[in-house]
Amino acid sequence: MTTYRERRYTAQDGLSLYFREYGDPLAPCVPVLCLPGLARNCKDFHRLAERLSAQRWVICPDYRGRGRSDYDSDSEKYEPGTYINDIHHLLAAVGMHHTAVIGTSMGGLLACAMGAAMPTVLKGVVLNDVGPDIGSEGLGRIMTYLARDNPQPDWESATRSLKTMFPDLSLRTEDAWRAAAEATWVEGPDGRLHYDWDIHIIDPLRWNRPLPDLWALFRSLRRVPALAIRGGVSDVLLPDTFDRMAREHPGLARLTLDGVGHVPSLLEPESLEAIGGFLAELDAAA
Repeated sequence: MTTYRERRYTAQDGLSLYFREYGDPLAPCVPVLCLPGLARNCKDFHRLAERLSAQRWVICPDYRGRGRSDYDSDSEKYEPGTYINDIHHLLAAVGMHHTAVIGTSMGGLLACAMGAAMPTVLKGVVLNDVGPDIGSEGLGRIMTYLARDNPQPDWESATRSLKTMFPDLSLRTEDAWRAAAEATWVEGPDGRLHYDWDIHIIDPLRWNRPLPDLWALFRSLRRVPALAIRGGVSDVLLPDTFDRMAREHPGLARLTLDGVGHVPSLLEPESLEAIGGFLAELDAAA
């Protein structure tokens, strides 16, 4: 028996977008919206969402061009403004009027943007290994592997490839690595496994357009309870940025996971404890 409901909604431009819904929409605890990384999808949050849904309503979307959501024929729409609009439509479609956001990598930056675009919605934010300054080495590494397909003949090969690409992930069992592989590849019509995203999602990044002031977006969270989690060996969220985030947001709770790279799975015992405590505080304040 599945622990989630598979649902879809229609974006403003007509694309059909997919999301998973966990838990009871009428649960009294603060609901949670889980936003994945740049090329990731709702599967990354499955085990965490199962755990949280014992007490609260949880929504995990696939952005356009990822997972089971439609791909966009216009790659110019693979940009933050479009994603925020899609999120706004999702929240309206399901009737989620307030939420705590757990955002991994790009999902964390979108949570910051929500602080500026829809501040009354946010009850709290968990930023998973991301900040307003992005390490250039980490960004370059991500761009390199996102830009081209990497077909695999079977799941064993895909799992080995994932271990090679991301040796510092905090995954400790073969089942965990296999689940991560299944959230990265999908079987194509040719019987081979292909990345589960449109490789054109990075086109706007290649055009070197100026980014918005990410520190200004982060400062929009100053009145929002926030928890920042950093992988101790992350090349995306660097220590200096992590420290500046604490100065910019004096109430920011922080957790560093020793020996963990980009990105923490959020299933580490320390992460689960920190997230559980953070959400309990939001419930108490609600």
